Amino acid sequence: MARVLIIDDEPRIRAVVRAALRDDVEEVREAGTAAEGLALASVFRPDLIVLDLGLPDRDGLAVCRDLRAWTDVPIVVLSARHAEDEKATLLDAGADDYVTKPFGDRELRARVRAQLRRARMRPSDESSAPLVVGDLSIDVARRQVSRGGAAVHLTPTEWGLLVALVTNAGKTMTHRQLFRAVWGDVHGDAHQYLRVYVAHLRRKIEQDAVTPRYIITEPGVGYRFEPGG
Repeated sequence: MARVLIIDDEPRIRAVVRAALRDDVEEVREAGTAAEGLALASVFRPDLIVLDLGLPDRDGLAVCRDLRAWTDVPIVVLSARHAEDEKATLLDAGADDYVTKPFGDRELRARVRAQLRRARMRPSDESSAPLVVGDLSIDVARRQVSRGGAAVHLTPTEWGLLVALVTNAGKTMTHRQLFRAVWGDVHGDAHQYLRVYVAHLRRKIEQDAVTPRYIITEPGVGYRFEPGG
């Protein structure tokens, strides 16, 4: 059972979020402004934050960046904006997921559950056990991948891409985030580079590269490693 902080200036939305999560969380705190939310986050230390973009005293994007300066807890953003570039900007700023208004209780609950699972998994830790999903096993610490018991040989670039995705399992990584993680600050066409290497990686780790179970495309935004397979 987790602790959740809701930062939203609309009491009705806060009530809807609280009701949707009542069976999955131990405690919920609420804040109606950015200032109140930031202060409460530092004291309450939640396991997950639900953040609205349309706050009266400060832009939600700036709040997201401020939170990311000192905490890595999952941030699920609520917004009435639907543009793909808006979503990519938020994910680049440190948000973990994005739910557009109006939203259903089941969708919000599922997304929150997924982020809490990801936070508990933490495969990036050197001491973590291998991540096993279906017939796929990924051991980040030992730099080993196997599928159906057989070793999978990856190039250094393919390995770097897989590690970036797996260490953020359940979270959509934008093209920009992945490009920086694998190639650093070099210049190039992130979309094209990633399209090529994701295709290579899928052929090696997916049972069917045409209908992937693990590396999921978020159109116009990036890619996500799905730990549920």
